[in-house]
Amino acid sequence: MNEDLQADSNAELTRLPKTVVEQLTKPFARFLRIEAAGGVILLLFTVAALVLSNSSLAHFFVGAWETPVRFQIGSFEFGRSLREWINDGLMTLFFFLVALELKRELVLGELSKPRMAALSIAGALGGMLVPAVLYLALQWGQPGEAGWGTVMATDTAFVIGCLALLGRRIPHSLRVFMLSLAIVDDIGAILVVAIGYSSHILWGALALAALGFAIVRAMALLGFRGFPLYFLVGGIIWVAVDASGIHATITGVILGLMTPARRWVSDKRLYAILRQVIVHPTGDLGNGHAKDRQTLHAAEIAAREALSPVERLEIALHPWVGFVIMPLFAFANAGLPLSMGELGNSVTAAVFVGFALGKPLGIVTFSWLATRLGIAIRPPDLSWRLLIGGGLLAGIGFTMALFIANLAFSQGLIDSAKLGIFLASGFSAVAGLALLMPLPARTKHLWVNSSSARTET
Repeated sequence: MNEDLQADSNAELTRLPKTVVEQLTKPFARFLRIEAAGGVILLLFTVAALVLSNSSLAHFFVGAWETPVRFQIGSFEFGRSLREWINDGLMTLFFFLVALELKRELVLGELSKPRMAALSIAGALGGMLVPAVLYLALQWGQPGEAGWGTVMATDTAFVIGCLALLGRRIPHSLRVFMLSLAIVDDIGAILVVAIGYSSHILWGALALAALGFAIVRAMALLGFRGFPLYFLVGGIIWVAVDASGIHATITGVILGLMTPARRWVSDKRLYAILRQVIVHPTGDLGNGHAKDRQTLHAAEIAAREALSPVERLEIALHPWVGFVIMPLFAFANAGLPLSMGELGNSVTAAVFVGFALGKPLGIVTFSWLATRLGIAIRPPDLSWRLLIGGGLLAGIGFTMALFIANLAFSQGLIDSAKLGIFLASGFSAVAGLALLMPLPARTKHLWVNSSSARTET
């Protein structure tokens, strides 16, 4: 009995002490692991924006996002509207997170296997090119022609949320395929923004930004490991890129891809350092030797650096992006005065066709070509029915579509484009779920929650 009590006491000592904050946040932490929750919150804020923009408060709601916010340091003044700060500033963190996920997948995940990665990459390329071609075919020579980039992107949060509803009806391979496709899709979309929707380029500012990226690389090679310094340099780069005329969100993509995906401290070294930790005698903590303190400091650093920078940043940023930045973006941009007259607008129809037809057609066709040519491998449990269902769900282009639409369309066409996005996203979600929902539940539960997987990586 005494031995059992002693064992329990030793086990308790190996854990960090509990705090009131931990007890309050633990249930919320479990909530964050559910990827679909991000989609639910995004949907709630979207509905709220639609309701407010069609209410008696519409004038105040719309006007609030146009409030100018300015920063001034000496003679240097930098300002834009509140909506623009969200779309250009906070969304940079979203693209930074997307790039981190891509980097992790390329180095450690499914995309590290070339022929497995080729299937997702081929599907993503088809899912971008075919919708854009269909859109241009319907809008060629018309005022909405410049909006071709709107129909190229897939909303990751909503797609993963729909897959979560299907539970054991779908294999893990479909979730991996769709997540990888969405990541590649988002990167493609922001490249389209940087190339297709940027203004006249100022090469001096661009050269300054390039110097900033070189400094970041040099800091990594020299062994700088503190994130605050990197974020400071990253902020300066963002200002330089913004001044150059290229859309500033590309800064997040480049910095994300530059972030190391390999950890600095291996498991073997970590355990060796931890074994050297000297336990201070009770009541004599203030008289520890310098060597003891150095060992404890080394153990602290080793425990932190046993995770790669990509993993640590993903863990830190994912809740903020999923539960603050994306809902705030939707709240600021999803407002739309609903009018039946917009249903017959050619832009609305082109956006709808691009997403609802172009996405599944492009993804399935390019995936089929990649497998037929031997470029890619299709997992045995990933049937063509599953791929078609996934292709339909990829027509949910909500967040990124709104982001690009704000850049591509004039004020007179933006509401028509938004209506097309909403209608296509709703249709794609219903059609994809209707095709996949009748599938029987699998006996072996292969579903792995993506947020949990990120946290445990």
